[in-house]
Amino acid sequence: MRPQVLISGAGPTGLVLALFLRHLNIPFRIIDKLPGPGLASRAMVIQARTLEFYRQINFADTVIAAGIKMRGIRLRASGKQIAGFQFDEIGDDLSPYPYVLSLPQDDHEHLLVAQLKSLGVEVEWNTELTRCVDHASHVTATFHSKSGESSADFRYLVGCDGAHSLVRESLNLSFPGGTYNEIFFVTDCETQGLQFDDSVNISLTKGTFILAFPVRSKGSFRFIGVVPPEHEDPIHATFEDIRPILKSQLNADVDKVHWFSAYRVHHRVAQNFRKGNIFLAGDAGHIHSPAGGQGMNTGIGDAVNLAWKLAAVLDRRAESPILDTYESERLAFAHTLVESTDRIFQSVVGPGPGPAFVRAVLMPHIMPWVLKLRAVRRAQFRLVSQIRIHYPKSAISHGHAGKLKGGDRLPWVSTQNNFAPLRSLDWQLHVYGTASDNVRAIADHRYIPLLHFKYVHAARAAGIPKDAPLLIRPDGYIAFVATSRTLDDLAAFLDRWKIAPRLTPR
Repeated sequence: MRPQVLISGAGPTGLVLALFLRHLNIPFRIIDKLPGPGLASRAMVIQARTLEFYRQINFADTVIAAGIKMRGIRLRASGKQIAGFQFDEIGDDLSPYPYVLSLPQDDHEHLLVAQLKSLGVEVEWNTELTRCVDHASHVTATFHSKSGESSADFRYLVGCDGAHSLVRESLNLSFPGGTYNEIFFVTDCETQGLQFDDSVNISLTKGTFILAFPVRSKGSFRFIGVVPPEHEDPIHATFEDIRPILKSQLNADVDKVHWFSAYRVHHRVAQNFRKGNIFLAGDAGHIHSPAGGQGMNTGIGDAVNLAWKLAAVLDRRAESPILDTYESERLAFAHTLVESTDRIFQSVVGPGPGPAFVRAVLMPHIMPWVLKLRAVRRAQFRLVSQIRIHYPKSAISHGHAGKLKGGDRLPWVSTQNNFAPLRSLDWQLHVYGTASDNVRAIADHRYIPLLHFKYVHAARAAGIPKDAPLLIRPDGYIAFVATSRTLDDLAAFLDRWKIAPRLTPR
């Protein structure tokens, strides 16, 4: 079958898009101008929401086995721990994965490539997209590879080709934003003296911060931070310029340096994520501060969001306007993420009295007390893990009951494993309690699987309303929260978008 989607770029975003399209049986090609998976490993952490997505395609266990579970956060100042908490103390009822996973991007990419290969998909390395033209009915792409130049037609093109995206440039889309004055550094080292193998450590001092966490093996750590502003030439800083800071702030005696890099960081969001039959995803659409470990996970979220919508339209299981919701959902989140990471970053390391107060008073003296509040710790886990992402203003988000509304992520009910059915990557109805005859009729008439769950304490605690049907999207978000009074609206919603599960008879 002729490929219908071209994925340009085989970083984490493009590879995850390819994996989901393969599971959804959509023919595609994935190309990259590089000779193989990346060798750099700046992106390090995999958040809980990403692991939930991987669970849907039976890939989570493979990734977890290759990484290191970081189960908590520690705040440090002048070498001493001043506050901290364990994720699994506050998140074990929020997600099956109450931790942050440390896994270098290069290792992560190799796992993704191997998973694709096991499914019969080969990445076309050494193949560069040089031109793309969007026609009303298709996209014509021109490639350059070792065998020369060639071209092919596709229904859709997705640019996952990074911050210097040729796809974005060919669409003449602006990439507004800016560049931080601060120079970041990243290094992997083998160290002595560090006793926090299972946590993310954050050290704050005047003009800089350091993130420290385990990587690859015991005794090996990743350090990310800001080169001190007093350095005469920060962009040309070496590891030896950083060594004293690691010693004073973390009591880290470095025995061996695997690699070190100083670099500038940009914060930008593309003007649009879609133009006709061409889409942007990952760094091609948004880049921001590495603080918080959100960048790669956000790109993977883009990929999952887009994959099921492309599949639904190509398989004629939804109306084509559903593709518009990719941009409205993910562009809005990208703006929110860039603004929030920029605000947080500047409040910690920026100049002026405000950041100075944060470093001198708020973090060492007030934050330890604030983090004793369970509600605060749970809010932090929701934020960092990305399980808080929701789409309340989306055109395919409707209804509300109890604490839930359309666009929310389906809450995890730990005692019932209600995420297991999401492996179908298909539309489904969930009822926690008893489904009415009318709900059964809607499910039967439209061939939508109806899943029944007991209304247990964990469901009530998660805010799920009793007996209310929840229409779940293929990516695990709630499209419609129905009540006895809005069942007709639910039926109209399904008719409007012509939503049809893959099990629908043809």
